Amino acid sequence: MPDVEIRKIVTSVEEIFHEGGPRANTPQKRGAIFAVIRNPFAGQYVEDIQPFMEDLKPLGVDLAQRLLAALGGDAKLIEGYGKGAIVGAAGELEHGALWHAPGGYAMREVLGGSKAIVPSTKKVGGVGTRLDVPVTHLDASYVRSHFDSIEVGCNDSPRADELLYVLVMTTGARVHNRAGGLAAADIKGEDGLR
Repeated sequence: MPDVEIRKIVTSVEEIFHEGGPRANTPQKRGAIFAVIRNPFAGQYVEDIQPFMEDLKPLGVDLAQRLLAALGGDAKLIEGYGKGAIVGAAGELEHGALWHAPGGYAMREVLGGSKAIVPSTKKVGGVGTRLDVPVTHLDASYVRSHFDSIEVGCNDSPRADELLYVLVMTTGARVHNRAGGLAAADIKGEDGLR
C-alpha cells in the first residue's frame, strides 16, 4: 500500500463558558484535529482498499495523542468522542470509511479502553466542505447529555485528490444540558450503550 502523505494537520480547541445560561465554573472543552492527506485511490476504482487501514493506524494514534495533549493531556478528563472524514471529489465515500478502525481504535487506545462505539460521519465534498462530527459519551452511547457535534472544515481542503480525516473529543456534557435521559453518573458500563 502507498505511504500516508500528509499535507497538513489542523487542531482546534474551544472552551465553552456558557450558551446564554449561567456561567460554568469549569468550561467544557471541545477539541478537533484533522489531517489532510493524499488519497491514493483518487480518480480510479480499486477493489482491495482495506490494507490502507493498516497504513492509517499510526496516523490515528498520532492524531489522538495530539488532541488529548491539546485538551490538557489527562485521559480521565475526556468524556466524549467522535470521528469523521471528508473525501475529495475524485474519491468515493468508501475511502472515508477506511478511517473507521484506525481512527476509532486509536482514540480508544489513547483514552484507556472506552466502551462505546465511536460515532462517525463521512461525505464526499469539495474544497471548504464542512462536516458535523457526532459526539457521544465514550463509555455509554445513550448518555443524552453528551449528544453533540463539532463542526470541522478547512478553507483549502480537501482538494479533489485528498482525504480529510478527523477526530474529536470533549471534556464533558453540553454546558447547559438539561434534556434528561441516562446520566453519566448512572452508566453501568456493560455494553457501551448504558
